[in-house]
Amino acid sequence: MRFWTVNPSARNKNQVWVVTLNGRKLNMQSTIPILKIHLVPIDSTNLETYLTVGTRSYREHYLHLWENEDPTPYISHGLTKEVVQRELEDRNNLHFLINHDTDTVGILKLVKDCGIDEIPKEEALKAEKIYFLQEHSGKGFGKQVLQYIEDFARSIRKKTVWLDTMQKGNPILFYQKNGYTIKRESEVVLPRAKPSEKAMWILTKNL
Repeated sequence: MRFWTVNPSARNKNQVWVVTLNGRKLNMQSTIPILKIHLVPIDSTNLETYLTVGTRSYREHYLHLWENEDPTPYISHGLTKEVVQRELEDRNNLHFLINHDTDTVGILKLVKDCGIDEIPKEEALKAEKIYFLQEHSGKGFGKQVLQYIEDFARSIRKKTVWLDTMQKGNPILFYQKNGYTIKRESEVVLPRAKPSEKAMWILTKNL
């Protein structure tokens, strides 16, 4: 089984503190431990883990989007064994476990050739699913995954990475902080999504 290791860039490994001593500014560098992740491609041996972690992480973060807090329309659309097995037969789709040490902390799905509006599929890669279990959110894993996605996109000669995110909530701020910009509005099109929660943004980043 292949493992794709994501190493944080050097600029993220250290933090510089500016301290004033008798009117003089001193730079003091403090090393911050970085939790490294690796990505494990999905096959028949780990498909159940992908589905379990994906479903659990989605339920932990997105129940508020759905009538009666029932995300069945989304789970049925993208996180069943039949759906993912079919997607795995199409080499345009890439699915991964996001692991830290021996723990699976989330899942990732990429669509290699996926255009948006005027951007042709030959130039664009879509990050379709980036989900983390709630207990592993806020640990810096998301930034590492974005780094992997962008490096991979460059390696296959893509010019743009794009994704969609909810208009409400913190993810939009995270993506903007990491260089993604709003392209246009979108919305959840599956049945039984709450009208007040359906609004989404399509975000892009030029590489």
